Formats: sequence, structure tokens, C-alpha cells
Amino acid sequence: MPPNSRWEEALFMADKRDYYEVLGLTKGASDDEIKKAYRAGVKKYHPDLHPDDKECEEKMKEINEAYECLSDPDKKARYDQFGHAGVDPSYSGGGGFSGFSGFGDMGDIGDIFSSFFGSGFGGSGMRNNPNAPRRGQDIQTEVTIDFMDACNGKKADIRINRMETCPDCKGSGSAPGTSADTCPDCGGTGQVKTAQRTPFGMISSQRPCTRCGGKGRVINNPCPGCRGTGRKSVPKTINVNIHAGIDDGQTIQLRGLGHHGINGGPAGDLYVTVHVRPHAIFERDGYDINTEFPITYMQAVLGDEITVPTIDGQVKYPIPEGTQSGSKFRLKGKGIKKLNRNERGDQYVTVTVEVPKNLNKNQKELLKKFEESLGENNYNKRRSFFDKIKDILKSEI
Repeated sequence: MPPNSRWEEALFMADKRDYYEVLGLTKGASDDEIKKAYRAGVKKYHPDLHPDDKECEEKMKEINEAYECLSDPDKKARYDQFGHAGVDPSYSGGGGFSGFSGFGDMGDIGDIFSSFFGSGFGGSGMRNNPNAPRRGQDIQTEVTIDFMDACNGKKADIRINRMETCPDCKGSGSAPGTSADTCPDCGGTGQVKTAQRTPFGMISSQRPCTRCGGKGRVINNPCPGCRGTGRKSVPKTINVNIHAGIDDGQTIQLRGLGHHGINGGPAGDLYVTVHVRPHAIFERDGYDINTEFPITYMQAVLGDEITVPTIDGQVKYPIPEGTQSGSKFRLKGKGIKKLNRNERGDQYVTVTVEVPKNLNKNQKELLKKFEESLGENNYNKRRSFFDKIKDILKSEI
């Protein structure tokens, strides 16, 4: 439901996530950094990898909205100056901050609103409780597998360093047997009052206490195991199930295997991007496989049964008489299994006729006699080609 007043509009804007945060960037990121972050986000939350996942669908919408703004130099400049209100056409009737033009200097107004809603209306302000549970960050890593492993699937061990809740202090940050003390500057409230002269007169507001970071408590005896952070880095080996059919560059999401949360918050996710080594014989095209198969001159002329390699093993295939170089044959269902489905692609075999070299004198004589025994009816393409030349010459006379 759209906001009904300027103050409601401001609250509405304050609930939106910062666009830089959505893309995992900091303010001032370059165009290349924004594009790179957007591509990474699309790859991570691609619908094909997360079917029927509403959370990923919402994240994808956020990423698209953030990129639509930050990739436009005009919108990016307004967003950097005014936050969401500078780029949302519904805010103050589409006029950005024009509704406040009679209130004096915009810098003062921005400071006033920052006191209530945080920097840029989309940043962290009073609405964020520093002691509230916070979700852990995601971890991104990579693994390289062989072509056949991508076709058949495999389990792979991934080594990561993960921030985990400190077992000594149980995440409190205080040394065992001690606890945090009440902050003397804010008296445990986490907020300090300030007064500011504005066009409206003196306005009192509250800001997070700088001494305790808004937590209301300070740690005087930090835990030696985590140095007061409540978490510590732990090397972990994660066994990842790589499904058959995964393609080069696709990413697997493992929920809850990222960094542990803070203040009892949930853990982030682990994202594993898969790279596939090229194969010496097979070339992937979607879920199909392309293969080149060399045959001899005699096999092409007389036909033969050849043994073709596939990802399932070797299969027999009859080559008809008179096969031309470049002919392509289809092996139905011999391609790659489709990801999370029971269907498979096909394998396409392109035959190339190898012309014999290094003939001796006797072989050349025999080949000449063989050629002399052939007539025009033995060369369909050649006959058709020269017939076309004759028709062209006649039309030009």
C-alpha cells in the first residue's frame, strides 16, 4: 500500500535495503564492479538452480532493482546523494525531495532525517538493534571437476575457513566466568541524546552510543579464544554432492553452511561454483554432446559399422555406403542427463573422411585405374555442381 504522507514515505523508504548492500558493494563502486557483482548475483540466484524457491526469487528481484538503479549514472548520482527517495518516482509525487524545498538548506534536512532513519533513509539507524540476532555472511568458493564427473555426478570435499561461534565464551565475547559491563556513557541504553538547531527550532534526537556501538554494554575482559568477537575462524571440510548434468560455471547453494550468525542469528549459506575441465573427445552443447569421428576412404565408399565412444561406453553404429565427409549422425538419448530431471540430451557424431597420404607407385596406379572406372553417376554432388556452372554460363551468353 503506498505511503499517505511525507513521514510515512520516509518510513517506507527506510525499510528498503541499501542497493550497494544488496550487490555486496560499498558506496562509490565502479561501473565494472557493479556489473561484476550483478553477474555474480544472477549466477547465484538463477531460477534454474532454485526452482520454487521464494527466497531466491525475492533476492533476484532485489538484485535486478539495485542494478537497474546503480547501472544508470543519473540514478546512481541521485541515489548516492538522497538514497531511495532520490530515485523513487512515487516519493513526494515523483519530485524527489521537492516537497521540502521551502524548509531551507537540504543538508540540514538530510541530517535531521538521518537522525531518525539513518544515513540516506536506507542505512542503519535506530530501527536496527545492535544486540538483535544477525544472520552470518555467505561463503563463496570454487571446485574444479572432470568432464565425466559433470556428466555422472560425484561427491567432492571442499575446504573452507568458516567463522563459528566461539566454544569458550558461547558467543558472548567475554572471558569465561565474566560478563560484559554496562556502558558508562549511555547507561546501558545504547543511545545518547543530542540537540540540533534546525529550521524548525531545536530538535532533540538520539544516536547510537559511539563507545559501545549502540549495544549498551562494553567488554572489559575479552575472551582470549576469540579476542572478544564471539566468533573464531575454523577450517572445515564440507562434502558436496554435485548432481549429474551440472555445467561449467553453475553454482550450488548449501543452506546454513556459511559463517555462523551473531547474537544467536542463523548461519549464512555456502555457494560452490563448479568449473568443468574440457574433454579430449566430447564437446558439450547444452545437454547434447558433439563428437568428431574419422573414417577411412574405403569406409566412406563402401559403408561400415563403426564403434563410437559415448559417456556410457562404446556403441555400434552403421555407416551407410557413400557417406560424405561432414555427415552428422544422431545417437538419441546418449547425451548428458538434464539437471534434476530424468531426461537426457543426444550425442551428435560428425564423420570426417581421411584422405590417404604417402601412397607408393603401385597404389597410385591402382587408384588411377579405379578412378577411370567411375562415371558421372558415381559423383552426385560433383555432377550437380558442374550442371549449375553450365546453366550460369548459358545465361551469361
